[in-house]
Amino acid sequence: AQLVESGGGLVQAGGPLRLSCAASGNAFHSQYVMGWFRQAPGKEREFVAAISAAGRVTYYSDSVQGRFTISRDNTKSTAFLQMNSLKLEDTAVYYCVAESGADYGLGQKNYQQAGAYEFWGKGTQVTVSA
Repeated sequence: AQLVESGGGLVQAGGPLRLSCAASGNAFHSQYVMGWFRQAPGKEREFVAAISAAGRVTYYSDSVQGRFTISRDNTKSTAFLQMNSLKLEDTAVYYCVAESGADYGLGQKNYQQAGAYEFWGKGTQVTVSA
């Protein structure tokens, strides 16, 4: 599968931004676990959120819990990351990721680990300004 992110940009602190991730190249995207990672300059790549195949189960890092929402529209093979109350420390390149194991409960792997995912997008820059 190929993943293409969009929706990044410059936003003021406290504002919202919505990222999209379009999947293509395979007919079974609805069975993929989808997720988001981010990497800020000089920092390690960090897990942000994951959503199960079919979208019933979600998981978030502590740093974004309550502010970010991951969702998916399987009819469009697209995942979303709604980011609210953005902070300066949310500035990073955001990567869409996917894993084809048809995990409907996010129980088969540790999806906080980058190695759990087979497919990665090229990333989209999110910059939060004061």
